[in-house]
Amino acid sequence: MRTPIQDVDLLVIGGGKAGKTLAMDRAKAGQRVAMVERGMIGGSCINVACIPTKALVAAARALRTTRRAAQFGIRTGEPEVDVALLRAHKQGVVEDMVAINHKQFLDSGMDLVIGQARFTGPRTVEVALAHGGTLMLRGADVVINTGTRPALPPIPGLAEARPLTSESLLELAALPRSMIVIGGGYIAGEFAQMLNTFGARVTMLERDPQLLGREDPDIASAVAEIFAGEGIDVRTGVAVSRVTRNADSSVTAVLADHAEVTADELLVAVGREPVAADLGLDTAGVRLDEQGFVAVDDELRTTAEHTWAAGDVAGGPQFTHRSLDDYRVLKANLAGARRSIAGRLMPYTVFLTPELARVGLTERQAREAGREVRVARIPVATIPRARTARETAGMWKAVVDAHTAEILGVALLGHEAGEALTTVQTAMLAGLPYTALRDMVITHPTITEGLNLLFAAVPD
Repeated sequence: MRTPIQDVDLLVIGGGKAGKTLAMDRAKAGQRVAMVERGMIGGSCINVACIPTKALVAAARALRTTRRAAQFGIRTGEPEVDVALLRAHKQGVVEDMVAINHKQFLDSGMDLVIGQARFTGPRTVEVALAHGGTLMLRGADVVINTGTRPALPPIPGLAEARPLTSESLLELAALPRSMIVIGGGYIAGEFAQMLNTFGARVTMLERDPQLLGREDPDIASAVAEIFAGEGIDVRTGVAVSRVTRNADSSVTAVLADHAEVTADELLVAVGREPVAADLGLDTAGVRLDEQGFVAVDDELRTTAEHTWAAGDVAGGPQFTHRSLDDYRVLKANLAGARRSIAGRLMPYTVFLTPELARVGLTERQAREAGREVRVARIPVATIPRARTARETAGMWKAVVDAHTAEILGVALLGHEAGEALTTVQTAMLAGLPYTALRDMVITHPTITEGLNLLFAAVPD
């Protein structure tokens, strides 16, 4: 007997930031809403990405601070990492946020469906329910918000060696004594430094000439110097040709020049791939791009009528705050307004220690765009608040238009840099010249006060 189709006003496939926020919003407004989620209540950010990793970053920072307590006049014993307590800390943060999200979902009035959805036609899915059975759903409007998962590069022997990913690493029962990290991007950097702080001997293998390939070389070099100073073995311009899991459970990475690196475990952090291939999107008339992401226009419309995509699965910057803004765009466009993602000023912070906060163009991007620029740099050690915290590593950099004094972008590598970034972003959105931040009266001593110093360093 054919399963009857249930019609809803809004059908959301995947409960990431954009999808879950839109689903709750529309359900509270009185619409019939169904959200299908494979089982990760709250999305990947809460369960396996931003929240658990930043909880562990906080633990690593607490450990670093305790180790140097004598610098602040405090005597302590040698701190130890208790893996059980560390996991309990991480899991406690995650479980609290999952519980909050679950309650919000139910309170909104939406239908939360746990299962795997697959399109059977335009705006119609069959859901294999987690508890057994199937359900057919059809939406007047459909939003695809299924996110991404860790990607494994096609390195011979890698899959068979059972590598860790940014998700499986969070469930380790014991800390390895040594770790190979394949990758030199943001996720790789956060995990490499965290593991090093917890006591692992870390070797980073990056095939590109520098770490953090999207950043200017001077910023990437400053990060590499910090890592090297902490004892991380950073190797750039190296390619891994083969990986082997040895008889003693260790892992060996063979490089293109035949050199070998062996460690207790290996972490692959070379990016994430879209969760889209198994959704039957071709049946729904939804096209994928060359990388397998859902193709959307500037209003987040897919190639199918009344079918939208948001968040990481739609390509572009993979940030939770980007996904939240996708929700705003979808909310407006579903209501008949015209809101676009074109020209969004997208900030981000890499939660290294110290943090790397960025918004706007890099110096390289600005010059490639034909802009004549003036560049300012200051060492973080010149910022009084950094000195009081004894966190003087890093540098701040600003790029301004040589003719208009427009702020084109900043890269702030330093203590609590993410907390200062929004001030710059606000000035950029307001179209203020760099001199507004140079001359603004800012509370002393704060990290944001460093903006006075940074923009005073812009050359005439």
